[in-house]
Amino acid sequence: MALAAACAFEAQGEGRVVEIIDARSFRLDDGREVRLVGIEPAPTATAKPALAAILAGHEVTLRGSDDAPDRYGRQAAFALLDNSETTVQSLLLSQGEALVSTEVADTACAATLFAAEAEARRAKRGTWADTSAIKNAKSPDDILAEIGRFTVVEGRVMSVRQAGATTYLNFGRSWTRGFAVTISKRAAAAFESAGIALKLLENKLIRVRGWVEARPGPRIEATRVGQIELLGTN
Repeated sequence: MALAAACAFEAQGEGRVVEIIDARSFRLDDGREVRLVGIEPAPTATAKPALAAILAGHEVTLRGSDDAPDRYGRQAAFALLDNSETTVQSLLLSQGEALVSTEVADTACAATLFAAEAEARRAKRGTWADTSAIKNAKSPDDILAEIGRFTVVEGRVMSVRQAGATTYLNFGRSWTRGFAVTISKRAAAAFESAGIALKLLENKLIRVRGWVEARPGPRIEATRVGQIELLGTN
């Protein structure tokens, strides 16, 4: 999948991959550690080998909006393989070996990543071959088993409630035990600006992604618009 114009950020250098650190990180021959921005590794045993198969020993060009290292000293970037216009992120997503994360703010760029993920989901590749890859919002215990992990959940919103500065999208009748998505007042403004009226999500079928917490039932905090997708079967 070609790098969309919206994802063609500034060049951040290039180099040869000499080590695969984990399922989305690698080291270049100049010592830099690079983290692939815009994705989370799929929960598969093949995620790291898939990255190695794509990158090991290859020359890559790095692009990104900021080359400042993260708190672990890694450079977050899009990686283009062997001077092509194909991102490693798109390759991993289309193989079902990665999930789109929530960190790409550019909507057009994020759309290209979602398209690659959707391609793998339709073809049931990689993680999507597992029928439990997408958690059912009506099964809070299954979601609780994913505490601390980046997870994709689908379900119909039963109610939308406001409590203080937080909006709750509730997927169960029990507000304390059922699955819910929480959205802060600041984040809610971004959703509204993007044309997503939170109050109108009641009875809508949605897909949400993010890190699972227990408070005390399973929760995902939505801080970015891309975390919530309105599904076409509403």
